[in-house]
Amino acid sequence: MQCVSSQILLKGLQENKSIYPVLIQDVVTDSRKVTENCVFVCFSGEKADGHDFAAYAIEKKAAFVVAQKNVEGVPEEKLILVPSTLHAMVKMAANYRKLFSPMVIGITGSVGKTTTKEFCSAVFSEFGNTLKTQGNQNNEIGMPNTIFRLDSAAKYAVIEMGMSNLGEISRLSSAAKPDVGIITCIGVSHLEHLGSRENILKAKLEICDGIKQGGVLVLNADDTYLSNAHLPADIRPIWIGMQNKKAQISAAEIQTKEGETHFVIVDQICQKNLSAVIPTVGKHNVYNALSAYAAAVAIGLDPQRAANALSRYETTGIRQKLVYHAGVTVMEDCYNASPDSMKAAFDALCEIQAKRRCALVGDMLELGEVSEQAHKQTAEIAAKVGVNLLVCYGEQSRLTAQYAKELGIENVFFCTEKEKAAEILQTYLMQGDALLVKASRGMKLEDILKMYYNNTQAGGSAV
Repeated sequence: MQCVSSQILLKGLQENKSIYPVLIQDVVTDSRKVTENCVFVCFSGEKADGHDFAAYAIEKKAAFVVAQKNVEGVPEEKLILVPSTLHAMVKMAANYRKLFSPMVIGITGSVGKTTTKEFCSAVFSEFGNTLKTQGNQNNEIGMPNTIFRLDSAAKYAVIEMGMSNLGEISRLSSAAKPDVGIITCIGVSHLEHLGSRENILKAKLEICDGIKQGGVLVLNADDTYLSNAHLPADIRPIWIGMQNKKAQISAAEIQTKEGETHFVIVDQICQKNLSAVIPTVGKHNVYNALSAYAAAVAIGLDPQRAANALSRYETTGIRQKLVYHAGVTVMEDCYNASPDSMKAAFDALCEIQAKRRCALVGDMLELGEVSEQAHKQTAEIAAKVGVNLLVCYGEQSRLTAQYAKELGIENVFFCTEKEKAAEILQTYLMQGDALLVKASRGMKLEDILKMYYNNTQAGGSAV
């Protein structure tokens, strides 16, 4: 964080509060990270309440404490009382954002946000110093932390925006002020909270609230909900896709070769056809790459350089990372799952050359009333692509296993213990197989993979 006056950073947080001037060096939410002249923000979590550490923060010379209640040991002049510390984080981010003028790309959507962010980072880094969201820091704490990393050297900022309820993306976008917005797709993630895909669309479109007048919104024309959405008059849409004629930027001649996807970008805006290569598989990743390319050319960057830069995409963590282990190609995709991303992952599995296709799947969480249908659908997808081995872990995945057996999949196993799942992989996987591993983050399927790797052969090299 670049040093900023407390009177600028804390402006508007507490009505009629007189803020004494001091240069703020950081904003922290973890008491272990308190430094001199920082702002400590109190959050109440499942395991700890930040208000309990506010006095400690003052002892460690924090300049201010932002809290939702009075705290003993915190002087009145150092206490900023707010109705919501979440909203206060976003407000401080908005105040800090005004100090800088990078070109901001804001990304949201039900599936593919982080992957699209990484494609955008690869592309925009070709043209200048680029800040990006770290990991999936995309909520009302994480996104402000990204903004606080801005400095005068940043030419571009790629910022991911997530949500669980209506209003959140509006606040995030209004703080970040994107020049370009991207909505990847409208799926069923967060259906448990929002109740319908119409409400999910409404929530994602809140990104328009912060886009500058005349700014660009990149949308997937092949997504039924997006293609029929009513957009604000002052937003300039750019449509990407592969099927809908509405798409201004599309992909053709898609081929998969040795873990890479080759295709041609058909750009009707620039009137160019450009060859592109991305170091990953799956048509859903082509959509993500097209979105990044579209965002770049929308602000006038060179199309050829943008297309070439897509090849520098790097996967993050356990998101569709291909690993070659003991003769088996493993697609580690343990980070998150929804019906949409599950289907995309199985489609990607089909593009891997293998003797047999296998899958380890776990529960998809936060699906509400559609959970039963969604877990049955996983079995249908597995059967359709001809999976030879299906290992299911998690209580909701019991339905997947039951239905998979009814559909005639050759080898189906349901496990309640990770050790048993790892044992089955060790027993049944053979050289030449391809294995998809996918579930919601809370299932921690990487634990099963670690056991399988350790039980068969140390390590495993990235493809």
